This record gives sequence, C-alpha cells and structure tokens, in this order.
Amino acid sequence: MSIDCSGPAWIQLFKGIDRTGLALHLQIRRQLVTAIETGLLDPESRLLSSRRLAAILGVARNTVVAAYQSLIDERILVARERSGIFVAGERSVSPKSPKPRGRDFDWTTRFAVRPSNQRHISKPRDWLNYPYPFLFGQFDPTLFPTNDWRESVRAASSVTEINVWAGDLIDEDDPDLVEQLRLQVLPRRGIFAAADEVMITIGAQQALSLVASLLVGRETPAGVEDPCYPDIRNILGLNTSDLVPLTVDRDGVVPDRVFASRRVVFVTAGHQCPTTAVMPLARRHAVLDAARRHGIAIVEDDYEADLLSEGESDLPSLKSLDEGGLVVYIGSFSKVLAPGLRLGYVVASPAVIAELRVLRRLMLRHPPSNNQRATAMFIALGHYRSHLRQVAGVLSARANLIERLLPQILPRFRWRCDSGATSFWVEGPAGFDARALSIRARGQGVLIEPGDVFFADAEAGRSSFRLGFASIQTARIEAGLARLGSLLPEFGPPEHGPRRSHQVEQRLEAAHGRDAR
Repeated sequence: MSIDCSGPAWIQLFKGIDRTGLALHLQIRRQLVTAIETGLLDPESRLLSSRRLAAILGVARNTVVAAYQSLIDERILVARERSGIFVAGERSVSPKSPKPRGRDFDWTTRFAVRPSNQRHISKPRDWLNYPYPFLFGQFDPTLFPTNDWRESVRAASSVTEINVWAGDLIDEDDPDLVEQLRLQVLPRRGIFAAADEVMITIGAQQALSLVASLLVGRETPAGVEDPCYPDIRNILGLNTSDLVPLTVDRDGVVPDRVFASRRVVFVTAGHQCPTTAVMPLARRHAVLDAARRHGIAIVEDDYEADLLSEGESDLPSLKSLDEGGLVVYIGSFSKVLAPGLRLGYVVASPAVIAELRVLRRLMLRHPPSNNQRATAMFIALGHYRSHLRQVAGVLSARANLIERLLPQILPRFRWRCDSGATSFWVEGPAGFDARALSIRARGQGVLIEPGDVFFADAEAGRSSFRLGFASIQTARIEAGLARLGSLLPEFGPPEHGPRRSHQVEQRLEAAHGRDAR
C-alpha cells in the first residue's frame, strides 16, 4: 500500500501538524516515520521533492530538507542522485493485521480491589481548551521557565553527565538532587536532613502511596482529615479497614480524642486541603504533643509550601518542630514547576527511608535519573529560587484580584484563601448545589471543582467548591468569574454584605496599606 503523489494525499498525511507545538521539522519527520512503519509508504516509495512538499504544507523549504536529511542519516530514507528521495528498501517491522478478538476473560471476578468504585476528583483531559479553567493542581504554561529549564536539561545532557545518570541506580537517587534538596529546598521549611533521610519519588502521589503501604496494614488504626485530598482517603481505604475522618476546624486538624485513637495520621499543616487553612504555630505544637503522648506517626503532606514567599515561610513545618522523629514529610515540585515533571520527595528517619527504598525498588526501582539530574541543575544554577519569586508574585496578584471580585460575583458566599495557597475554598448559602453549578459552568467554558468529593460524607460538601487560579491566566480571571456569577441569579444581593474569612480580611488590609504608601 502506498499513497499517490497528488497534493491532497500529502496534505492528508500531514494533517496532524500543529504550528504552535513541536518544531515543524520534527513533526514532519514523525509523520513520515509513522507512515513508513504502518505501511502507508511502501519501501522504495518516492517522496515529494522538498520544494513541492514545502509549498503544499506552507512551510520553509529548509524545514522539509532538515526532516528529510535526518531520516537519510538514519537510513530510513535514501537519496538517489538525479532521481529523488525514496523510502529505504527494507523495514525492520512488517505491519500485521490484528487478530479477530474473541470473548474477553471475565476479569471482574478476579479483582482483589475495585478502586474505580471510589470517589475521585474528575477533571477534563482537555482542560487547556476551556477559556476559564479555575482548576487546582494544573499549571498555566506561560509560567513555566522554558529557557532556564532548557539550559538545565542541556547541562544534564553532556557526555560526562550522561555517563553519571544513565546507569541503573537500583534503589538509590541522583546524589546531586538529594544534595540540592538538603541545601536549598528543605531549609526553606526549616528542615535540615542528612542524605540518608531523603528519598525521591514520582511526585507526592507516589510518596503518599509508598508511605501508606509501609505504615498502614489491614487493621492499622489510621486517620485522615475531613475534608481532605480524596486520593489519600482512597489509598488508605484500600489499605486498612480502620480508617476514620479527623476533625478539622479553621486552624486545621484538631488533636482531639479521635486523633488520639489513631496509630498513624495524614495531615496538611502548610495548607489544609482543600480549605487552604495554614495551621497556627500553637496548633502545630498541640498536634505534635498529642502525637508524642499517644505514640502516633504523622505523615505531613506539604504539597505547595514552596509557594510561600520568604517572609511568609517563617512558620515552621511539623517536621522542623519534630524532635522525636515521628513525622514523615512529603513534598513535591509539581505545584512549583509542572505536574508533568513528576518529582516529589520523602524526608523521614533513616530506618523509614531504608524500608521505603526497598519498597520503591519492588515497584519501579527509581524515578528517571535524567529528570532528577536536570532538576538538580535547575536548582543549583539558581533558577529554582528566581522562579519561585516570579511565580509567587504572579499568584499573589491573581489571589488579590479574585478577592476583590468575589464580593461582587458571589455576594452571598463565604471564601478562604490563606497566604501562599493556589486556590480559594468557597462555601455557598443554604440550598446551593456546587456540583450542579459545575456542570452548568462547564457548558459555558468555566471549570470549577465541586467540594463534595473532599468529604467522607458527600452531602457535607454539597454547597462548597474549589476555585483554583494557578491554571488560568490573569487576564481571563475577571471574565471567567463574571460568567460564573451569571449562572447564579437565584443567589442575589447580600443582606449584610459579603463574608470573608479573617485571613482574607488581613490580606486585603495589608494590600490597602501598601497601595496607600
């Protein structure tokens, strides 16, 4: 099988080219390789001249020449003098017709667990195509430090560096990344750890899963905040039959009688998920005191602490206050750089890290070493610190903008966004259904996250939703909120004015003071 030499056929072959994406010569090369490997272009097929293909695609001739030449160098194409460019005579793999599919084996009777039955956060995969994505955990691509990251990747791609990271680390990590974590990242949270107290993971998600697997057995009394990050509740639900919700108030988790009955608890002191509450120092000491008295292991998920500015990061993490080694600390680069980087870390006592390394080895050995080394370079070259300053400034401006707009857009709602958070936690009046609003809003191009999934009892979060702002560009915020407000005519003007949290009031007063100066 082979395509003919007409222009329309070649246009069809390259219809997937995206002029805003990957370099055009690489896209052309990829499409040609796919066509050859799938048999659309037979061996000995003649390709269009570079001039004609460039004219058909509307690209520079040099772009096509670069694609052709790279494939000639790799012997996928062959250039014949005065004849043209042809597909090489042999393919390493011959396409085969798929075998007819028989009746599927009934796997459902073999599942030991059914995680698909749990309640999960749901986000559209094409969220970037929505004009107003108020989502948490995603990122605005315009904030990514492209040039600095490229420099770091290039530095990690020298022959010398490749010889270091290309081998199998078995259950170890890139020593440079561990060192940079210890020197530049963890001290921001008041944590000073030895090398044998740090392990790299594929994001905070894997860290949570590994720690839960290590510490929580089938009958282990475990506790998780309510509301909380749904995935950790789901992870623990698969591990233990004795999981209870922990009390949460405006200051975070409460070290009460339920807390004291647990053997291990998972908490978010830096920013309570999803309310954004920053736990005050007195409460942090109370939580640690209760854990020491009752022999409770604490897993601290500090998922976005690095977004606190230098002045705001003085409040110490639980791990930094821990004198007995009872806190396991989990962090991530996902909220700061990009979720797709998939790099997180665990800080704990050496005995815990040693077991986690063996457990991780059984699953995947270690996270990709090239990403580890590139991230180490990014930090060591000073890019990480400067990126934090830039992103913190942008996100702070977005938070202030939303705070100014919410009284007009959602006058009868409560909201909270503590310093350094990347989302607002919004609570509606009686009778408000956040999930119904999210469905209507999505149809209008606005994405929000219903709050019911964060609660053990979904009904408890029926009137709440999360409004993230790390994923939406600043210029789109006002229009997006206006469109959201237009979907809520039944919740009209307030009777006694808008209601803000104490933290929001403090931030607005501080901002007003700065403006006055």
